[in-house]
Formats: sequence, structure tokens, C-alpha cells
Amino acid sequence: MPKDIITPRDKDYSQWYLDVIKAADLADYAEVVRGCIVFKPNGYAIWEHIQKALDERIKETGHVNAYFPLLIPKSFITKEAEHVEGFAPELFEISSIGGDVLADPYVIRPTSETIIGHFYAQWINSWRDLPLLINQWANVMRHEKRTRPFLRTAEFLWQEGHTVHATEEDAERETLMILNDVYTDFVENEMALPVLRGRKTEKEKFAGALRTYTIEAMMQDGRSLQAGTSHNLGQNFAKAFDITYLDKDNTLKHAWTTSWGVTTRLIGALIMAHSDDEGLIIPPRLAPIQVVLVPIFKNDSERAIALEAAAKLTAQWKGKIRFKVDDRDYVSPGFKYNEWETRGVPIRVELGPRDIEKNTVAVARRDMPGKAGKVFVSQESLTEYLVELLETIQKALFDRAFQFRADHTFDVSNLEELKVAVDQGFARAYWAGTTEDEDRIQTEFKATVRAIPFDQPTQSGRCIVTGVETTQQVILARAY
Repeated sequence: MPKDIITPRDKDYSQWYLDVIKAADLADYAEVVRGCIVFKPNGYAIWEHIQKALDERIKETGHVNAYFPLLIPKSFITKEAEHVEGFAPELFEISSIGGDVLADPYVIRPTSETIIGHFYAQWINSWRDLPLLINQWANVMRHEKRTRPFLRTAEFLWQEGHTVHATEEDAERETLMILNDVYTDFVENEMALPVLRGRKTEKEKFAGALRTYTIEAMMQDGRSLQAGTSHNLGQNFAKAFDITYLDKDNTLKHAWTTSWGVTTRLIGALIMAHSDDEGLIIPPRLAPIQVVLVPIFKNDSERAIALEAAAKLTAQWKGKIRFKVDDRDYVSPGFKYNEWETRGVPIRVELGPRDIEKNTVAVARRDMPGKAGKVFVSQESLTEYLVELLETIQKALFDRAFQFRADHTFDVSNLEELKVAVDQGFARAYWAGTTEDEDRIQTEFKATVRAIPFDQPTQSGRCIVTGVETTQQVILARAY
């Protein structure tokens, strides 16, 4: 596998991203279905580990999984005014089945608030039925004019949580708990990717929500990627679908609902935040294969000895490390090194005849290519060393991404400084602007307000657009 198949990041970042996906064998274009991709086994395996770690966190907070229909009556979508306005351009519509024209066409779910609201209205009667905490793992479809694997495709995979509460306070608590204790915890601790937490502006919030909260991550080109959102839907969907409950005082009240989700764009975030010009880099906690052991041999006799030694070593790894022994005899060790490096396996262990004689192995870490990341380790202490090294790599990737974000976040006080900043990363600015001001920023600088951070300054400053004095700061950036 030649090195020159991956375009350098500093030459063409967009092409580099596509090259890494191809070289790591993560996905393929589904040319027969416009805008869709095939998740190849290597790519889907990463999603399975993302799904597993998230599902554990979601269930630990008291939520349960269910599954709702893929097809939604179009009349449901139109019940919430902001919702239909926001999603109308993205809908895939089914107007007939078997030649029979449908009086009420179906749409393929772009999101499930409406059909889930329909069922919640039937399931909820009393305050005793609350809170209702349900999540589903599903696929959705939204029309996209410009697609990019994992980041924007017509069909993508995700989880979407939908909950119902008795009060606004309970709904708000749920919304923020998911953002902080589930999404932030997962992305920072499993993906090794620091995020900025905050609230979306009215312009950027989810269609039909009262408030939308977000976690934003910086990619290596300085752009922001929305890694997860959590929405307090207020009573908008409850009123549209008549989700009511009889309270303890025998009064019929509309409930308060939330929704929240993350998607397979997290795979795109992982690629763009950590990988390098050699290929994919996967944080150890999400790596389908954490350690690959490459036995080195020249003939059948050496092969038998190397495989026997490899079996003894890896017997100690079971239950501790996800590993693979690459015992192929039709490709060279150099080919194997390059292939596993390109595919992002965190650690490579090399075991040759001299290593067996010396009772050592060579250990190479993916996040530090070349001699700097290669050491020789005694076979007796190898298991413990690898377990510790996996955690070391996990932390190193987070620290590197955190430092990169810090180095590419700029305080700006006027539009000229904003223009320079968004070419390189995040711009932090005082803001008292309107939706019209946001439109201007987007038109002139191709940037948006990514978040109103939870952490706000104590001192005031002047809005970069209006000049009005304010204590509110926002993060502006170009985004995926």
C-alpha cells in the first residue's frame, strides 16, 4: 500500500479526508443511491464501539431503548409549524404504494419527534407516567445537495432520545444532563476530543425547540463540527400532538418534552481531529483492534516458532486488549506495518527471531510515527505495558487536540479580526447581535455563531457587529 495515496493535509484538507477514508477502507460511495454511502466493516466497527459506549451511558441515566416506524404520515410533520418549515426542503416523500396513491403521503423520517409524539399522547395519562425516558437507535434520511462521507449524507445512523416531563424545570434538567453527563463525557473520554459546550442562538436552534444546546469540536483545519445536540422542546410538540397528563391536583396539563441525538458524523470527527498524513488514527478506547501483533519469519520453520511465541503472548491479552495476530505469509512485514498504520491501530507489536531469542518485542505507537514512538519491551512485562500504553495514547490524543484548539482560538473585537480568526479557527467575541446580524456574518465571512458558551466573562465588552455593550460572548467559526 503506497504512502502517496494520501494527499497531505496542508495541500488539500478535503481530499486528505477522503483519502484517509479510502485508505483505511472505512466506506464506499453508494453510487446507485444518490447521496448515500456504504459503511464498510472497518468503518462500521468503529460505529459499533461508539454505539456501545454511548448506549451504556444512556441506560445508566435511566433511559430505555425502543424502536418507532421509519415512515411518518406527512400530516404529522405539518402539525408543528417551525418543525415543518425547518425540515420541508430535506424530506423524502412516498406518495404511492403498489400503484395506490396515498391520501396522506409518508415521509421517511428526518427525525422522529412527530411520530413519537403521536404515540406518547396515547401512552401518557397521569403524572404517574412521567418522566417517560426513551431512546432509539435508527437511521434517518435528509436530502443533501453536497455530500461528504460520514459528515453529510442523505442517509445516516444515529441515536435519538425523546423524553416527556411534568415541568419545564425537569425537561431543562434532562436536556443539560444529556449534554454534560452523556455527550460531553463520551466525546472527551472515549473519542479523546475536547468540546465546547453552550447554547445555540435562535437562528441555529432545532426547528420547533424552545432551546438547543450543543457540543462543538475543532477539527485540524480549524473548522467546527457539531458533535451532539440536546433540545428542550418546551410544550410545542406536546400541544401539537396533545401530550397531556392529569396532575396530582387533578388538573389536565400539557407535558414538556425533550429530544437529543448524535450521529455517525462522530466518525468524521474522529478522522479529522486525530488522523495524520500517514492515515487514520483511532483513540484506543474506540479502536476495534487496539494492538496488532506482526510475527516476522522467512521460512516455515521460523513461522511455526513465531506463531507459537505469538500465541503465548496474546493468551495473556484476552479480556484485557482487543488484538489481532497478522499471520499472513503472502505479504511482507513492511506491507503489514503500513497497512495497520494506515488503518489507525493504536499499537503495533513486532515479533521476530531475534526478539524471541532476547525475550523482547518491538512496540510501535501509532500516534508517534517513526523511531520516536518505537521501543523494545520485555515479554514478561508486555501485557501490563500495553494496557498502560493504551491509556497513555488516549490521554496524549486528548491533550494534543486540546492544545490545538487553544492555539487556534482567538479573541476578536471587530470584523476585521473576525475575518482573520475564522480562517484559522474559533473566534471568541462579545455579541449582542440579531438573527439579521448572524445572516450578515454568514454571508460575508462564511461563519456562524456555533455556541453561546456556558462559561461567560464577568466583565463587559462591545458587540463586534452592533457596538452595544454586553457581557455575552459567543464562539464563531466556519463549520461542517
